[in-house]
Amino acid sequence: MIRVKDLKKSFDGFEALRGVDMHVRKGAIYGLVGPNGAGKSTLIRHLTGIYRPDAGEVLVDGEPVYENRQVKARMAYIPDDLFYFMQADTMEMKRFYQGIYPQFDEKLFYRMQEFFPNIDVKRSIRRLSKGMQKQVAFWLAICSKPELMILDEPVDGLDPVMRRQIWSVIMSEVAECQMTVLVSSHNLRELEDVCDHVGIMHQGSLMIERSLSDLQGSVSKIQVACQSGMPKLPENFDVLHMSNTGRVYTLIVKGDAKAAEAALGQLNPTIVDVLPLTLEEIFIYEMGGADYEVKDILF
Repeated sequence: MIRVKDLKKSFDGFEALRGVDMHVRKGAIYGLVGPNGAGKSTLIRHLTGIYRPDAGEVLVDGEPVYENRQVKARMAYIPDDLFYFMQADTMEMKRFYQGIYPQFDEKLFYRMQEFFPNIDVKRSIRRLSKGMQKQVAFWLAICSKPELMILDEPVDGLDPVMRRQIWSVIMSEVAECQMTVLVSSHNLRELEDVCDHVGIMHQGSLMIERSLSDLQGSVSKIQVACQSGMPKLPENFDVLHMSNTGRVYTLIVKGDAKAAEAALGQLNPTIVDVLPLTLEEIFIYEMGGADYEVKDILF
């Protein structure tokens, strides 16, 4: 669905994007993460056709995005900073969206009104709370029936119940209509629940791009206890982190979990236990060697 090839962009001599390559397949939910200043917003503005690339290509279904009305009519974008016309209410914005999106589903709009019972559709959207403004943005975007939805910090400001409800609607559209979703967020715990592919940006480059299952299978947390303390580990062990509480050692090991467990089993330990890692832990240990504070990609 999305193919980015060697994308470069500079602003007054500063390289914001340094040859980004990205691939998002149709029907995927792709999580884009990274610290502030990594280039996520600049990349998204290229994907939505706001910026013209200095070099490289940005393609959606094989077509360039910049100044391509046909491609843009098939995508919906919800930025972190929302924009609505002055004094416009939800119904007026609905009519505006109908003029932009030929496939806008008016019946779906009224059916979905029950999902947002607290929104006064005749009240100026700018007078609604930030959370309600974001609900209106999702409401209009879903009814536009996009083939591609791009989200920047999508559920920031929403309460937990509404966050779950909106993700449920999005995932339903992905399952039923093969809608493709790209979401940029600092909320790694939430991405773990919804994404099937992840890309990590750092200093204008995409450092890692993998399926979530591959990423979770690449790093293991293993607890091991030996009577005589921690023995010497095999030389081929790629240990990212090691700590201990008494005789129980916790290892964060890169590579296959079963192979690591088998190697440790040859040391005659009292206990060997492989534990699951969260996506947040994977980022902490996987990216810990990069020259930035890992806490910057967390919230």
